[in-house]
Amino acid sequence: MAAVSIKNLSKRYPGAEALAVDSVSLEVAHGEFMVLLGPSGCGKSTTLRMVAGLESISGGELAIDGKRVNDVPAKDRDIAMVFQSYALYPHMSVYDNLAFGLRRRDFAAAEIERRVREVASTLGLGELLKRKPHALSGGQRQRVALGRAIVRDPKVFLFDEPLSNLDAALRVGMRGELIKLHHRLGATMIYVTHDQVEAMTMGDRICIMNGGKVVQIGAPLEVYRRPADTFVASFLGSPPTNLIPSRFNSDALHVGEARLPMQRSSVENPIFGIRPEDIRIHSGIDSGAPHAHGEVLAVEPLGAETLLRVRLAGVAGDVMVRGPRSVAAKVGDRVPLAYDLASAHLFDPATQKRI
Repeated sequence: MAAVSIKNLSKRYPGAEALAVDSVSLEVAHGEFMVLLGPSGCGKSTTLRMVAGLESISGGELAIDGKRVNDVPAKDRDIAMVFQSYALYPHMSVYDNLAFGLRRRDFAAAEIERRVREVASTLGLGELLKRKPHALSGGQRQRVALGRAIVRDPKVFLFDEPLSNLDAALRVGMRGELIKLHHRLGATMIYVTHDQVEAMTMGDRICIMNGGKVVQIGAPLEVYRRPADTFVASFLGSPPTNLIPSRFNSDALHVGEARLPMQRSSVENPIFGIRPEDIRIHSGIDSGAPHAHGEVLAVEPLGAETLLRVRLAGVAGDVMVRGPRSVAAKVGDRVPLAYDLASAHLFDPATQKRI
């Protein structure tokens, strides 16, 4: 295991005006599973590749296990990387793919045999050691790619969207395998993904990036419940947070035609943010009056829950509501809605930051 320290790390490609990675700072503790999350082009994979030594560093400092490694070749950093494309040798058997890195490092034959057999048993590859990659399923190939990294027993594991080529069912299964693997190995892992479900379910902490910069770092539920700005609020969560222009008048916040008893902020016209699950359909037994009424534009039954797309009077754009599977609303119905104001946020429209 090893800690990874990233301080003001930057990357500028030749001829580019903007930095691909702009002063990223991040501390990954011993044994931590850190997820770099963000949209395509946000700099997360470039950051990972700089940690791996596959990209040169334009500025800042990178340390692994307390040692500065800015100019250390990738082969000498004691890291292992799992790629999106698996990167298996097609002419080699599973056994030889797993053993290749150890042979290159002149490990004894008995030690190679022990490690390969142990990893194959851990990943359920014992019956597949004689097969070549073309005879494996996508999930099996991904397990071989994982095994090739594990067999080296590196200080740090790096994952660059390793599950994105798998179908939905395999992704769920492999996600669970990776979580169990992390607990079993207790290893330091940095995992890049654009999939928020992977980030929420796998990471000890999430580092959300946008435009080459770090936007927010924290435990998954902390980031989900207290987004730093409108980007995090809208990116993390499906459906995303509803972001609605609002205005303070007297002692209340007006969201469309709704009057909400919220403490006045320093911003006169903030953005009101509330997640779909924090809006409920008001029932007759609820205390108090509903905050708003919405016209149902679409109903999306998902089995365990139902999503409603509604139009609120005085609000531009649709609002998403997540309700229980028992919701019986139909398109065209007018439904009373109540907001969980304790879970709502206000954002500054000028800076987009949470107030």
